[in-house]
This record gives sequence, structure tokens and C-alpha cells, in this order.
Amino acid sequence: MPPNYYTGPTGHSHTADVQSVQTAVLLVNLGTPTAPTAQAVRPYLAQFLGDTRVIDYPRWLWWLILHGVILRIRPARSAHAYARIWTERGSPLRFESEALAAALQAKLEREQPGTLRVALAMRYGEPAVADTIAQLHREGVRRLLVLPLYPQYSATSTGSVIDAVADAMKAMRWPPELRLINDYHDDDAHIEALAQRIERWWAENGRGDKLLLSFHGIPERYVRLGDPYADQCQTTARLLRQRLQLGEGELLVSFQSRVGRERWLHPYTDATVRQLAADGVKRLDVACPGFAVDCLETLEEIAMQNRDFFLAAGGQSLRYIPALNDSPEQIDSLAALLQRHLRGWPASRTDDGAA
Repeated sequence: MPPNYYTGPTGHSHTADVQSVQTAVLLVNLGTPTAPTAQAVRPYLAQFLGDTRVIDYPRWLWWLILHGVILRIRPARSAHAYARIWTERGSPLRFESEALAAALQAKLEREQPGTLRVALAMRYGEPAVADTIAQLHREGVRRLLVLPLYPQYSATSTGSVIDAVADAMKAMRWPPELRLINDYHDDDAHIEALAQRIERWWAENGRGDKLLLSFHGIPERYVRLGDPYADQCQTTARLLRQRLQLGEGELLVSFQSRVGRERWLHPYTDATVRQLAADGVKRLDVACPGFAVDCLETLEEIAMQNRDFFLAAGGQSLRYIPALNDSPEQIDSLAALLQRHLRGWPASRTDDGAA
């Protein structure tokens, strides 16, 4: 190992008094390409689909499939999908995540002035997890609380964030104290925020015949190997159904975004919306409680693709209920969640020899 492999905080003094311990909250979302073009999408997909947490096939086989087939074909298709939702502000996932981080910073600053720093990173693309943690390290952060913006835990999402954080920490000579939030799928305040979002949307737009909760899918094999994601999605749906006082037939669950020929979590969203239309459902409302902010999967896959599937099968309207984004309900619920996880760290002391 090279002698300068490990990094340390710049300007560190062994004799300076430590008056306070700097604490940061790191929000991590999935990521996005920098532009809706095949050229920009290709490296993003290479990093995303090259993650062994996401695709766990034998590396040699998957490398051939990924670089020999997928990265030759899929970037152009994905770029077209991104172009449908891209705005003057850029990628919705990027600017909605930034707005969420800024609103959380403002909320926590009001509650605890000058004590907490909120930063944002992306698991794939920029700003990278390692670069963001390195910057916090240079700023003197000694305690780090990481919140992956995935309410339900999966090894393919939260697990991958944990890997990235661990890799960043391994490069540090003096890593900060670390805490990680695995999930918040059944958090009371989060369920209340989701319910209020849906109820407010119904009050403004009217209520459809049924409510469909569409979660991102994962291969069923991953669940058999111990991934708790499917159970946590069902728990979120059950709690939300109870809070909204809906029956089993009024609130349904499905899974979207499957890739490849392997069997993924059922029922599939595209098949579900087609079947509901064929069964006579005319107005379908769809919410996506697995996404903290709106992104390609909600704005293009649900609000555009699956709307077209529903209409083509005989339905009259499929209406997407936006994600929580930087709404006051989400800010309040996540701030409370963060405050609970920040408790218990010892109060800082001056450097009296115990530091």
C-alpha cells in the first residue's frame, strides 16, 4: 500500500482545543446522468449496472452482457426517456433532491443553530459519495449520519450506499464517527406525510376509482436470499391503507422497472394497470411510496408510459400523485427521523487529554 494512501483532514492541530464536534447529515439518492443524451447516459448506466449489489451475476458473464449488448443499445433508449422529463433546471431527481437537502438544512438550522451540516450525494454520478464525504472530512466533520433516500431497505439500493460510504471511510486516516439509517418504511411520521400528500391531492383533484401503490421492483431471487424489501413495501402499503381507511380492493400494490428475463416481484405495474382497465376501472390514481423525490421512474415510467398502457386498455384517466419532494410534510418527518438518530452522541469536551 502506498505510504500516502490514507487521507487526513487539512490543517489539523494536535494541540488545539476541541470546543465542538462538527456533525453532518449526508443524504444519498440514486443519481442521474448529467444530460439527456446517450453520451451522458452511457457512463451513468455503466456505473449503475456494473454495481454487484444491483446485478449479482458472475462478473465475467455480466461484463460481456453489459458492455457487449446493453451499453450499445440502452443509452439511446434511456436518453429518450430522460429527454421527456428534463427541464430547464435539469434532471428532476437532481434538483428535487437539492431542494430537499436545502429545506432540511433550513429546518435543522432553526432547531439547532450552527450545529448541523446537511450535504447531498448521489450513489451513481455526481456529486459522488466518496467526494462528498472527503469534502466533509476536509471541513472537519467528526460525526456523520447517513440517510439513504430509500424508505424501504434493499441490498440493491441502501446496501449499495453503505458499500460506497464504507469505501470512502477506508481511505481516511482518521474517519469520523458513523451512523447509518437503514430504512424508515414504517415510521409513523413518514406514513402520515404520505397520507396527507394523497388526501390533499384528492381534495384538489377528486378521487379515482382505485389507488395503486407502485414500488420499484427487484428480482424475486434476491428476496429468497434474504432481502427484506418486499416485506417492507407491503408493510408501508398496509400502514398507509389503514391510515387512509381503505379496503383491500381500494388500495393495491404493484412493482415496476423490471429488467431482463429473470422473474421480479409481482404483480408487475404495467400488467396491473392494463388488467384494471380491462376490469372496468376508469380512473386510476397511482402513488410511488418508494421514491423520496420525483424522478425518471415516477415522471416518465408511471405518469407517461403506464398512463398510455391504461388508456390503451380502455381506462379513461391514470393520474400520478407526486412524490413528497420538499413538501413541509416530508421535511418535518425526515427532520424528526434525523433528530432521533442524532441522539446519544456524547457532548464534546475540550482537549484535556481525553480527546
